[in-house]
Amino acid sequence: MSIDPRAALSSLTAALEEHLVAASARRGEEDPIVEATFLGIIDAFEAYEEALFDAFDEVTPLVIYGEDEGDFDEEDDEDSDDEDDAAESESADQQ
Repeated sequence: MSIDPRAALSSLTAALEEHLVAASARRGEEDPIVEATFLGIIDAFEAYEEALFDAFDEVTPLVIYGEDEGDFDEEDDEDSDDEDDAAESESADQQ
């Protein structure tokens, strides 16, 4: 059973507003309320994205960054560096 995209969007907006309130009242570097509202945004966004896709076969241009994606980005950077090194080596060989 899919969720209505408008209801999911409303939940996402509410999650963002809750996070803003929590962030403005932060009590320390690792405030558990800020952390909970942060995770609430992720859950609400994923529900909205799924509802949007189910209803309209559409997605947003937004991505949730986390630990898994961070590891992937580092691998991409390493691959890119390897390609740069190979191109520099090839250029030096041609001279």
